[in-house]
Amino acid sequence: MTVTPDRPTPHAAAANPAAPTIIDRFVGANREYAVTFQDGGMDARPVQKIAVVACMDARLDLFAALGLELGDAHVIRNAGGVVTDDTIRSLTISQRALGTRSIALIHHTGCGLLGLTEDFRRELEAEVGQRPQWAVEAFVDLDGDVRQSMQRVRTSPFLLHTDDVRGFVFDVHTGLLREIH
Repeated sequence: MTVTPDRPTPHAAAANPAAPTIIDRFVGANREYAVTFQDGGMDARPVQKIAVVACMDARLDLFAALGLELGDAHVIRNAGGVVTDDTIRSLTISQRALGTRSIALIHHTGCGLLGLTEDFRRELEAEVGQRPQWAVEAFVDLDGDVRQSMQRVRTSPFLLHTDDVRGFVFDVHTGLLREIH
């Protein structure tokens, strides 16, 4: 494949079946969390009436970077933070059923989709014998892709509120947002 991140081999867990997996650790952490958990009585409607669409990159701590608290926003994440049909579906539900009005789109420097091509899909098809139904949505122009994502949101017939849509690039080295117009 074109891009293969460093990752453990599938046989690593089989070599030591007693070793806890990361998901086992999640379950344990959840049990500890639940001991002191208190239902705050929050509604599913975001307090700040905003939806944030961002990349799934693990380096982006959106709550800290944007000063968000639990319950403030809907956060929709995918590879690249691109606006796809599924993103529009989530934004439509966020607005029409749950009352959001503003949308922030956040891409970032050093994104794994920068420079990736649709060859990724062809290589994946050759490897597994089935062509993915989804597009990679890779890009070479970070600012241009933010503009394209803003345009997709602003022109969607399904979204009620497209007057407060803003796009940004998050710098993974400085932590600063740069607005794209």
